[in-house]
Amino acid sequence: MKLISICPSNTELVAYLGLTSSLIGVDDFSDWPGDVQALPRLGPDLNIDMDKVEKLKPDLVLASLSVPGMERNIEELEKRNIPYTIVPNPKTLKEVGESLLFVGKVTNSEEKAKRLYEKYNLILENYHQFSKQIENPKTIYWEWWAKPIFTPGATNWLTELSELCGGINIFRDKEQVSVQTDWEEVKKRNPDVMCIVWVGVQKERVNPKVILKRPQSETMNAIKHNELYILEESLFCRPSPRLLLGLNKLANILHPTIFSPLSKSYVFLPEEG
Repeated sequence: MKLISICPSNTELVAYLGLTSSLIGVDDFSDWPGDVQALPRLGPDLNIDMDKVEKLKPDLVLASLSVPGMERNIEELEKRNIPYTIVPNPKTLKEVGESLLFVGKVTNSEEKAKRLYEKYNLILENYHQFSKQIENPKTIYWEWWAKPIFTPGATNWLTELSELCGGINIFRDKEQVSVQTDWEEVKKRNPDVMCIVWVGVQKERVNPKVILKRPQSETMNAIKHNELYILEESLFCRPSPRLLLGLNKLANILHPTIFSPLSKSYVFLPEEG
């Protein structure tokens, strides 16, 4: 089955199912696993080159509506009669796992998908049990855009992910996926930990001085205790099973003396072949 993925999270779902060898093209932002680097690039996820897609003659295009503007891709696929399916846009970690089942069904890999889904949920349960050991959860400020400042709210998987690691998102009182706020409000909430994951920006391109130069940042707990972390947005901002790698990393940051990151109970790996 010749597959095309036009967003990074779909490419990652395919990889977890052991189907990377079936991919014949991907969007420009798909960067994991390393095998996909050699595949034909079809443009950024909001502006896919449909002429290239059509020439590759895929059996199925894995599309998405996870970002506003992707509707144009769907319209163009429809117009050209290119076979496609829209992978559901998950809002929770459980729904990310369900995406495995969906992609498994449309790629005739249902047994693999069910096996992975069970492992995925077992690992989430292990983190749930881990979080019960934490008597003093650390408060976390997540920043996924700088100007203006945007941070995840209550209905964002990063709030759920924080709690599974023994943490508390300081904006979990806002019943939104994404909250626009300002630095004064962040200062007022004074988090123990700051996690910076600017959407679409590689970790190496994020300069911590942008945060440190903000007014009175030096008075905040996270800065005073050297708890400012620039993290890989690919492990925290994409709706794919790699969020469990982000979960693993955050648990070790927040509670290194309690959490055992090398335990197989907390590791989720792709299928082989």
